[in-house]
Formats: sequence, structure tokens, C-alpha cells
Amino acid sequence: MSGPLRPPPVNVLNRLLRASPAFLDTTFDQLRTLIAVAEAGTALAAARTLGRDQSSVQKQLDTLNRNFGELCGEPLVRKQGRGRDVLFTDTGRALVEQARATSSAWLDAIHECRRQLGGTLTVGATRYTLAYLAEAGERVAAEFTARGIELNVVHVRTRDLLDRLSAKEVDLVCGSVLTNASLDAFDVMEWRRSGLALLTNLDTCQLGDSATTSELPTLPLVVPGGGVITDFVHGWFGADYRRRLDLVAEIDSAQYGFELLRSGLVRGCMLVTEGLGEAVDAGRMEGTSGLRRVELVDDLEPGLGLLVGVFARRGERASYPDGHPLNLLWSALKPSRAR
Repeated sequence: MSGPLRPPPVNVLNRLLRASPAFLDTTFDQLRTLIAVAEAGTALAAARTLGRDQSSVQKQLDTLNRNFGELCGEPLVRKQGRGRDVLFTDTGRALVEQARATSSAWLDAIHECRRQLGGTLTVGATRYTLAYLAEAGERVAAEFTARGIELNVVHVRTRDLLDRLSAKEVDLVCGSVLTNASLDAFDVMEWRRSGLALLTNLDTCQLGDSATTSELPTLPLVVPGGGVITDFVHGWFGADYRRRLDLVAEIDSAQYGFELLRSGLVRGCMLVTEGLGEAVDAGRMEGTSGLRRVELVDDLEPGLGLLVGVFARRGERASYPDGHPLNLLWSALKPSRAR
């Protein structure tokens, strides 16, 4: 992982050697103060954000104003009077953006170094796979704590699970993807394959305990406005599925769909993942009493399904030793119990 440092570009080093002490004495703490004042509006509000005395914040702001006024030919801020927001000049606004970019780049670089060396690990999970991640987390908790490994867990939605992994926003993710999605760029641990189900407030004389995908156009449907469920519907009925189906409601979250059906404002069927349907059947989902699950049999081409499992960037685990936290957690997520 380590190696010789490449020398910095000569022109940058030469510029730094000739730089003014007013520039070289600027600290990250001062840049943080500048950003805080820009976002909070006043030195007093920034002091509250930073947990400092107003006099300390004002002193740093005055120092930055004086130093960069000399360097740039224009102060960063102008006082507006008691109780009024600080007025940033054009130079001030430009340097605030530079402070944000500089601080962010350093924090990102430090995080990347810690990640590669195993000091930190960021894991994503959908709402319905969080319990499995929690079980695995318990298995590695003692070692992570002993080694000082920082484990960060973030919520991801199924629709952008792979995008966030590709963008390195997370190092590993637990969730579901459509089985026809391209997975060449990822290592995949498959937990299960499943399809969709229906949750309904219709009685059994209106809809039995099972239905087929070819029957969906005859049913009043509640569907999300986007995400993996929409990918299924699009795959079965094409881009104009809204015209071909009887959509009584489009929703932005499963919880809203539950509440909508329970309210009785609409009578119909909500398309959900098979796993969510099973959770409702087992009484593990709040806010779903009075709804029942209907099995959905896929009789259309192309046959579609969900691959539920764990995903990491292709080859990254192999580049680390077995004791790297990414590999430790990956192994902990391999229990034989069915999901």
C-alpha cells in the first residue's frame, strides 16, 4: 500500500516558497471559521455553531480580512452593523468557495487513506436489509473496537444502490437489484432471488390469494413513481405502462402506500418486493394491519426478479488482506440462514 512520495510539481513548490507569510499562516481552523460565518451569517451565529466565544470568531475573521485584504486588494467582508449579516465582497465569496473546496478535498483524501488502510468502513443498507447488517456487525464489533476501526452505516435506496457504490460513497452495500442489471463491475454475494408480491385491501371475493403478472392490467394498482418496482413494471409493460395499467395512485414511499390503502381512500393493490410482502405477513411491518399479501406469479417475458445480497466494487476485496475490515464484514455477512 505504501511507496515513495512523488515530488510535487516544481511550479507549485516554487510558488509556495515565494508565498507571503499572510498566506502560509492561514490554518484549516481559520478556513472553518470563514465557512461558518458565510453559512451562519454573523460572527455570533457562527460562534454558536462552532461552540466558541464570539470574540474568538471575530478575531479570526478580522485576521483573515486583514491578511487577504493585503493579498487580494479587497477585504473579504464588510461590517453591516450590529445584528446584521456580514456582507461578503466578491473576493470574499470566491475565497469562501475555495475554502470549502480545499477543506473538502483534504477531508476526502484523509478518508480515502484511512479507508484503504482499514481505519474506516462505510456500509450502505436498504431498510429491509438493515437487520442482517446489524447481525453481521455484532460478529465483527469486538475486533473493530479493539482495532479502532470506524464503521459508518448509511441508508441507501434500492434505485441508487449500485450508483452510490460505483461513486465510492459506500464501500459495501446490502440490498436488492433487478436480475437483468449489469453486475460486471461488482463482487456479488447472493442471499436469495425473489420476485414481487401484492399488498391489498380488496377482499378475497374481489382478488384471491394469487395473481399473475399478465392480470395486472385488470387490477387497480398502487405503484411507486420510480425505483426497482417501476423497473419491473417498465420491463413487463414498456415505457407507456401508465397507459396500459389502471394506476389508482403513484407513491413516493412504501409507508405512504400502506397508509393510503389502510385509509380506504383507494381500493386496490400495491406492488411490493416479495421480502416486504413476507414481512407484512409475519407482522414485522408497522402500519400494515388490515392488509393482506397476494402471491404474484410472473408469467410474462422477460422473466424478471430481484437479486438480494451484498455488493462491493469488483476486485477491491482481493486487493486487501483478509484482515481488512471490508473482508471481515463480507465474511460476517455469509451466514447460511435463508433470507
